[in-house]
Amino acid sequence: MTSPPMTTETASAALSCQRAQFRLPRDVHWLNCAYLSPLARSVEETGVHAIGRKAVPTEIGPEDFFRDSTRLRQRFARLIHAPDAERVAILPSVSYGVATCARNVDLGSGRNVVVMHEQFPGNVYSWRSLCQRHGAELRVVRPAATGPRGPEWTARSLDAIDANTAVVAMGTVHWTDGTRFDLDAIGARARDVGAAFILDGTQSIGALPFDVERIRPDAVIAAGYKWLMGPYSTGLAWYGPRFDGGQPLEETWIARKGSENFSGLVDYVDDYAPGAVRYDVGERSNFILVPMLSAALDLVLEWTPERIQDYCASLTRELLAVAEERGWAVEDRAWRGEHLFGLRAPAGVDLDGVTSTLSRAGVYVSRRGSALRISPHVYNDAEDVAALTQVLRES
Repeated sequence: MTSPPMTTETASAALSCQRAQFRLPRDVHWLNCAYLSPLARSVEETGVHAIGRKAVPTEIGPEDFFRDSTRLRQRFARLIHAPDAERVAILPSVSYGVATCARNVDLGSGRNVVVMHEQFPGNVYSWRSLCQRHGAELRVVRPAATGPRGPEWTARSLDAIDANTAVVAMGTVHWTDGTRFDLDAIGARARDVGAAFILDGTQSIGALPFDVERIRPDAVIAAGYKWLMGPYSTGLAWYGPRFDGGQPLEETWIARKGSENFSGLVDYVDDYAPGAVRYDVGERSNFILVPMLSAALDLVLEWTPERIQDYCASLTRELLAVAEERGWAVEDRAWRGEHLFGLRAPAGVDLDGVTSTLSRAGVYVSRRGSALRISPHVYNDAEDVAALTQVLRES
């Protein structure tokens, strides 16, 4: 089993620490972007300015219902190397985007939907409900109990997909510990049997390179408040040709052809605007959140996922060496990202005690099962990582 490719293009000059662009206090060691990203100052300022515009409605014209949304689609399409921004939909959450997919796939008795063990629930509940309604099987693929998780988990996923598989729904990485999958191989297998390939990219897109033309999912969805560095209650999705002509969750006026003509809105039309616009959430033009997410993507596109990976790798090199010396297990580098990985405690280590010590030291990570989930970003520096490393040395 080959490891998944790390990059899609050659990175430019290395990133320096971007902490000055954020308002994180010096005594806060926020190594927890997988939980919630901080807002950059520029994103915060964009939001404050946007609130001011809403306070004076004359500042918002009919064109503003469309212009910022178009810019946001273009930024996300560029990030995932998608040639057509019209295939990008603006959403409030991943679960909304997944529910849209579930509404538009054919599923009957005797079919199955393949998901990963302990997958994030936003990409599970719609499939559970769909399987229950149609008498289909929700097929859960578990990782190996010991050893590296990535290659064996990918192999088991390939084995789980068969001629009766209607959907393969999974994360681009596993949200609990950053385990990567060979998405090229799994996607190819899904296409071989005609299954829809639905990806939740929340825990990688923005920090790990993703090429929609290479991986060829039928849909890829990402929440905006983690690695896209945006506000909460925002998300974006790319929908491929499988979902052309589908049924949206909402019948919004702004998704219809000719909706730019406000004076003609009562001349009702059945046709939707081109692409995935039909899948937009109602009131998608949110005059505060949409500009904020666009400003956040400007930063991500400037930094580039390739350079973010390189920065996080250099930042955590000593941490990982110390962790392994102390007996903590981490996934092989070829099967995880540098921005998100789990440290699994050795026998005899009181993980509750470790997390309490970290909290007292101002070090913020997440505990997910038997692992400490570490998720650095470009606002972190050597002092942040040293604080975590010291606790591991003493554990």
